[in-house]
Amino acid sequence: MTLFLLTFFLIYGGIHLYVFLKAKAAFAFGIHTGIYVALVMIIMVFAPIIVRFSERAGFEFFARLMSYVGYTWMGILFLFVSASLVIDFYRFMIYSGEFILKKDFPHITVSNNHAFFVPLVFSILISTYGYFEAKNIRTETLIVRSPKIPVEIGRLKVVQISDVHLGLIVGEERLKRILNEVKKANPDIMVSTGDLVDGQIDNLSELAESFKEINPRYGKFAITGNHEFYAGLDDALNFTERAGFKILRGERLTLAGLINIAGVDDPQGKAYGNSKDVPENELLSGLPAEKFTLLLKHRPLVDKSALGLFDLQLSGHIHKGQIFPFSLITGLYYPTQAGFAYLPNGSRLYVSRGSGTWGPPIRFLSPPEVTIIELVHKNMSSGKK
Repeated sequence: MTLFLLTFFLIYGGIHLYVFLKAKAAFAFGIHTGIYVALVMIIMVFAPIIVRFSERAGFEFFARLMSYVGYTWMGILFLFVSASLVIDFYRFMIYSGEFILKKDFPHITVSNNHAFFVPLVFSILISTYGYFEAKNIRTETLIVRSPKIPVEIGRLKVVQISDVHLGLIVGEERLKRILNEVKKANPDIMVSTGDLVDGQIDNLSELAESFKEINPRYGKFAITGNHEFYAGLDDALNFTERAGFKILRGERLTLAGLINIAGVDDPQGKAYGNSKDVPENELLSGLPAEKFTLLLKHRPLVDKSALGLFDLQLSGHIHKGQIFPFSLITGLYYPTQAGFAYLPNGSRLYVSRGSGTWGPPIRFLSPPEVTIIELVHKNMSSGKK
């Protein structure tokens, strides 16, 4: 964790230095203005730490205010830097052309002012749009056919929520939107694939009651994500249980003799010494092979030794990058960032974009979702594929 925080603040601090230099080049401000700008940026760099300490000290209003300001700033900053780097690359190409050809191209050169204000306007406009996109909960429907689903039951409807991140930013209003979509689906099974909570959860007890309005026929199941450990595992598990979920931590069961379900802990628990680290192939091989097996796993990484032992893995974690173009970075590590993928040996994977937001209350080209998975017999007719 110490290494992660050090790396984060070095990178985040470096980004702020880059933006500071861009602003100085555009405005040519003096030393006094520079000091004020630097102080504001230093506060923004440490805003996530300020938020956490304020939460723990019980200063909820200040923590919520700093959370909105600090994380919105983070989102705008990311978009600003992304656009600035594109312009900087363009300026570098023009400069290189001028140097090689020994000729100036004043009509296509971008000034320092334009190099600052164009990304600024772009980032503000996209962030404004992204704020509303983050609240626009969509439903994604996936139909999975398998001979392991009994013909006599017709179909089993599983509804997945993931990465809700209940806390200072995602609260009652957003949760209501999410759960309204779940209620409309009228699921047989409801699952939460990690990161249900975020940060301190002392004041979220009322939100747990909201989940009790949903009572699927075969139950509600949840697994840990990395943020359950960040928030404090005992409190996070207590909240999840009060919300009516059965938490699967390296556990498996067969529901009403119809379908297998298993869940594993997020590997972040190892850093806290709280992980129930059960090998997936060992966990899954103990289930009836003739029944459809649903595996809940927060991170969309596939254990090759478990291929063929599960029929569908449901995951989340990535938010599809949450704010494009961050998805270009996450895509380097996760082959499937969102949506459905076929795997070897008859296994499948579905990765949710997530239902809430982490950090910036912004999404861009990655709308939040509630996923409806319909499990039907292989030969059962359906209008959807």
